[in-house]
Amino acid sequence: MIPERILRSMITELLRQGADFADIFIEERITNNISMTSGKVETALSGKSFGVGVRATKGSQSIYAYTNEVSETALMSVAKGIGDVLVSERNDAMSLSFEEKSVKNDHLFILTPSSVGKDERVKIMKIATEGAKSVSKLISQVSVEFWDYDQKIWIYNSEGLKTSDRRLRTRLMISAIATKPGEKETGFFGPGAAMGFEFYNTFDVYEAGQKAGRIAARMINAEYAPAGKMPVIISNEFGGVIFHEACGHALEATSVAKGASVFAGKLGQKVAADCVSAVDDATIPNAWGSANIDDEGTPTRRNVLIENGILKSYLIDKFNGRKMGMESTGSARRQDYRYAPTSRMSNTFILPGEYYPEEIIANTEYGLYAKSMSGGSVIPGTGEFNFSVREGYLVEKGRITKPVRGATLIGKGSEVLWKIDMVGNDLARAQGMCGSASGSIPADVGQPTIRVSELIVGGRNK
Repeated sequence: MIPERILRSMITELLRQGADFADIFIEERITNNISMTSGKVETALSGKSFGVGVRATKGSQSIYAYTNEVSETALMSVAKGIGDVLVSERNDAMSLSFEEKSVKNDHLFILTPSSVGKDERVKIMKIATEGAKSVSKLISQVSVEFWDYDQKIWIYNSEGLKTSDRRLRTRLMISAIATKPGEKETGFFGPGAAMGFEFYNTFDVYEAGQKAGRIAARMINAEYAPAGKMPVIISNEFGGVIFHEACGHALEATSVAKGASVFAGKLGQKVAADCVSAVDDATIPNAWGSANIDDEGTPTRRNVLIENGILKSYLIDKFNGRKMGMESTGSARRQDYRYAPTSRMSNTFILPGEYYPEEIIANTEYGLYAKSMSGGSVIPGTGEFNFSVREGYLVEKGRITKPVRGATLIGKGSEVLWKIDMVGNDLARAQGMCGSASGSIPADVGQPTIRVSELIVGGRNK
């Protein structure tokens, strides 16, 4: 570790050069990544990284630099370089001491990545491959990626904070391709958790592979989806990606503080139907997007974003919170030490309602049932989105009748919130990687089954 006297000198130097706040983020990370195609290992990479990120702010100005050179000379040079950029008067009357803030670990783990060999990881991947291939002879290729990391962080700031945390992440990503002459469809399933290798005792890996294979096999024989405005039932788990992308990002202070969000200035106002409540909760034990503290050292918490249609909170980091005159909500996150932290989602989901999924389907005369979602695009400032449906079905006279493919959902997040008219009781979450200003980070999306009374469905005919 870096001697504390050096860290104190770095922050003191930044304050002397006029910063009104400064912090240091130290990270050590061990990563393992294995990729397999058709049962054969393609790549197996392991790595260790160590680096330091340094930030200083003055009013609305924020300057960030990072280095993996950790000699006293190199670190002091980084601090002085940041200080030189600050447009401020020098303040030489400065002293600083740190007070350690202990962190309660709510995300316990048993088997660290370093305690598990490559053969054990490969065995898991082969089981997933076998599961995907077992579904249908139409499955022509299965790709599996195994990913885990062990991250230790230390945070020091000019308010005297000294704290640390350790985070483990483990994920398995399974892609199955079904083909027939001139056509192919892909199924995907990617479970993950803030756990060690014991994660693979919490679910059936063979069935996880079957899930990916089943999606591909069903969709390759499906008709093409009809187009037009219609009710759309969006299933639980990864269906929550629409709320995450089209609404969640607009609730982050990164956008709100600039006024570049449709939700800016609307706290306490009605922004959704009465049946819609949503939270961001980084305290869920061992959830994919959870952590004990955020990347500024603030304890994480459960933040109610929308309650019965009323906007209750934004997701706020220290820097943007000062601009907004609001306290941090423990939402500062970053990919690694190379990125300055900013407000980001963790585990974000719509809360359950009163209906069974079967009731929602039975109450729908005609529409689309989006069982699982794929990729899409969103315009952050407006919330306008375009998402592909990976697995879809037609609903006719209150029944699911046949699979359909090629559907896209087109709309605007803030408008969709008003058109949700039924919310199920089957809340479930799914895992993904979220990319934004501070890099790519683990994040859970989720919701119960919901119905949007009217949404534009893009489709095509054969």
